[in-house]
Amino acid sequence: MGAGTGPGAGAGRRSAGAVIRELTLSSRPLSWVNTAYPFGAAYLMSTREVDLTFVVGVLFFLVPYNLLMYGINDVFDYESDLKNPRKGGVEGALLDRRLHRTTLLASTLLPVPFVAYLVAVGDPLSWLVLAFSLFAVVAYSAPRLRFKERPVLDSMTSSTHFVSPALYGLVLAGNGIGAGAWWVLAGFFLWGMASQAFGAVQDVVADRAAGIGSVATVLGARPTVWFAFAAYAVGGLLMLAVPWPGPLAALLVLPYLAIVWQFRGITDETAETANRGWRQFLGANYVVGFLVTMLLIWAVLR
Repeated sequence: MGAGTGPGAGAGRRSAGAVIRELTLSSRPLSWVNTAYPFGAAYLMSTREVDLTFVVGVLFFLVPYNLLMYGINDVFDYESDLKNPRKGGVEGALLDRRLHRTTLLASTLLPVPFVAYLVAVGDPLSWLVLAFSLFAVVAYSAPRLRFKERPVLDSMTSSTHFVSPALYGLVLAGNGIGAGAWWVLAGFFLWGMASQAFGAVQDVVADRAAGIGSVATVLGARPTVWFAFAAYAVGGLLMLAVPWPGPLAALLVLPYLAIVWQFRGITDETAETANRGWRQFLGANYVVGFLVTMLLIWAVLR
């Protein structure tokens, strides 16, 4: 092997800034808040204080956690991503093959100091929840495991990526988990399953061409849309069991139901049109997230 042709040599010729930009894109900045917010909200609602553990946990679930999740995905989904017109932007990086080794190193090493701190301040139960969360992140895309290619398990694992930070925040706080919190986690889990399933609809054609299985390639585009609609609806109904003002959160599922309803008649041949709904979904997350924050503040001030 000649000089300059070894693994990572291509990445080495790039400027540090260019590599960081690629890694940042791979970590899906639009999704950072989707994992950091659940942890931060759960921990803060339980402890009622902003301490060092809160800051470290939020930072961990903001960037390192997402780089681990999506960096592994971009490396091991590279061949299929080449055939997917969505890839190459905010919806998913088309990671240069020369950066694969660098991405795997960065995604596995960056979380280490954060995890070490969180383990040091936690207890065995929090270690178990954190380990389960990290396992779900890796298992989704890593070779051999590839939970993302196991229909229904793909939706459950993807939802775990977002619900487990909230569960971890509650456990790490050490104040116990009440019945209302369990209802919220259950509703959030159904929201996550619905979101993953709906997101998979737009990739039915590309995934089938690449030989990748998903809940959408198995059920078909239209049944998957109806599955997502039902999961959103049931998740919203579960909020009615939460102490006041929690039931108001049931209304926050309406934007997602409206988005999915537009595609109730979709077919496998027109599945790519669901990308329009997915973009609406990304925008809705920020509006709904703001309203959830207002609800949490209200609940604290009551």
